[in-house]
Amino acid sequence: MLRRRSAGTVAVDAAVAAPLADESPGPLSADLPAGSASTAVDRANVASTGVARTESQPAGSASTPTGLANATGTPTAAASAAPGPTADEQAAAEVAAPSGTPSIVPVIRRTDRFSVQDLLVEASYGVGARPSRLVMTTLGTVLGIASLVVTIGFAQTAAGQISNQFDAVSATQIMIEPASTRNSSGAEQATGRLPWDAPERVDRLAGVERAGLVADVDVAGQAVTSVPVNDPSAAQTLSPAVIATSSELLAAVRGQVVTGRFFDAGHDERGDRVAVLGERAAETLGINRVDSQPSIFIGEVSYTVIGIIDGVERRANLLDAVIVPLNTARVQFGLTAPAELHVQIEVGAGALVSRQAPIALDPSAPENFTVQAPAAASSLQDNIQADINIVFLTLGILALLAGGLGIANVTLLSVMERVGEIGLRRALGATRRDIARQFIVESAVIGLLGGLIGSALGVFAVVAVSLLQNWTPILDPVVAIGAALLGTVVGLAAGAYPAMRASNIEPITALRGGT
Repeated sequence: MLRRRSAGTVAVDAAVAAPLADESPGPLSADLPAGSASTAVDRANVASTGVARTESQPAGSASTPTGLANATGTPTAAASAAPGPTADEQAAAEVAAPSGTPSIVPVIRRTDRFSVQDLLVEASYGVGARPSRLVMTTLGTVLGIASLVVTIGFAQTAAGQISNQFDAVSATQIMIEPASTRNSSGAEQATGRLPWDAPERVDRLAGVERAGLVADVDVAGQAVTSVPVNDPSAAQTLSPAVIATSSELLAAVRGQVVTGRFFDAGHDERGDRVAVLGERAAETLGINRVDSQPSIFIGEVSYTVIGIIDGVERRANLLDAVIVPLNTARVQFGLTAPAELHVQIEVGAGALVSRQAPIALDPSAPENFTVQAPAAASSLQDNIQADINIVFLTLGILALLAGGLGIANVTLLSVMERVGEIGLRRALGATRRDIARQFIVESAVIGLLGGLIGSALGVFAVVAVSLLQNWTPILDPVVAIGAALLGTVVGLAAGAYPAMRASNIEPITALRGGT
């Protein structure tokens, strides 16, 4: 009575369809859509069983149509145990139904049965299943992140120390000298003179810590020799330069006394014939101790050596000279005026002192003085800081890459060991995406743990070493936070390939123990 059409629908024989069509529709059959190819069969189903037919009979099934009742009015076993529609049958039903007619075939939508919570729980179990391996894997990331934080922290701290050293030498020093012009012959000629009491005048300015005068002394070709008390083999014919200074100059140029002492204001006022030697001048003259009060001779006049200096940060030529008091040079060599005024200032006071110092020296003609003010951060300082940052950052990145490779290797080994587990999950309904996500999350968790621990250790190391070296630790908080997040990113990247390998394992192959 029934025959199969090519579209997958069932046509009803005219002998059966005619009587059924004449019958008045029941309450259920009235709701069926009219005009479809299976309307007659649907009405027959409703008339005999009271249940609407929802699918056509697939080829090769039992002779009794699905959804039709048997002669006694009881649904057949095929009707009660019929499987759901296949994809081909759903497509055929959609084609057979006219436009605008609601489909009577149920639409089955797949729901994701592996929630985010399940994913996190499974990943946590996977990570914590082997504690010893977790420790070793996390250790690689910890070392990488800690190395990155330490290197960046040390780079920033070292750059800060270099900047402080530059500031200590340049930003806290200014030099004032008489202005000069060129005469008709092209030679430079000073337009003014520094007063002898220049240090006292500028000491009154805000931001000035100390000041000292200095001048080169013309000894008119007289030789500077020594009495060979300590080192008879030292050369006596080499004549160091002679420089006259005020008693405050040593502190103004940040010099240090190696042995003995520097002359004071009393020596200067009295014009005493005392001398202080620079370290290299002392070596030239063969004098390395002053406890026996050795003497040197400038021409025929003797001078008692009372000290040796070193470590001069400004006016480095003092280390090669014989230094005498200003008034001594005025009396012995006819010094007419000091040549330079060195002023030590507070950090940030350079601009103010540079404007006020010429006025303090000569209110009527401040333009007669030239001021060398501290400059901004030099390009040399910037280049040194950039080079240090590049070196330390490169080392940190290499260490971090080593940690990422460690995560990748351990995750790949975990995939190979858990082939059976992967196959069982796939057989129970887990998709490739579920498997891949699980291994990626496991790698990310390992990276996050390593990032947090490594960042904390790196910060601690930077602070500890800086305090031991009496440095000021400098570390951007963004570096510490970003390093922890970077560990997660490294874990994600390191777990990508192992996750792809795991997702491509077929269930049958995995259950058999293959990869």
